Amino acid sequence: MADPTRAARMADHIKQIVARRLERGLRDPRLGFVTITDVRVTGDLQHASIFYTVYGSDEERADSAAALKSATGMLRSEVGKNLTSRLTPTIEFIADALPENAKHLDELLAEARRRDEEIERQKATAKYAGDEDPYVKPRVIDEDDDEER
Repeated sequence: MADPTRAARMADHIKQIVARRLERGLRDPRLGFVTITDVRVTGDLQHASIFYTVYGSDEERADSAAALKSATGMLRSEVGKNLTSRLTPTIEFIADALPENAKHLDELLAEARRRDEEIERQKATAKYAGDEDPYVKPRVIDEDDDEER
């Protein structure tokens, strides 16, 4: 098993190589606006998972996924040429759910804001169910009470 720092360096290097190659362009019209978000390499440096996002509709995402799948071999050979390791890792492209997660978080935050506003409105008209101060207070003994006895 390789050193985790070596695997992290290799993942970063693979990310740069693939991003640079995608920036120069592939000869595939299906490829949309792809951003490489993360690369994870296994501990034995044999497999690289490349996470990506695609800006656009669901159809554009599906087309870009097909284009990346068909270009996997070419991108792996590009990675092999530029890496200084003995073995070239296999490459797998995985669609990152980052935009969907961000949209879901925005919806949850909007719901929390709406509930907070509702609670503030209810708090403005709320009244105590019993006494305003339901806690028993200790009795205060005045000096005048002691003299009367």
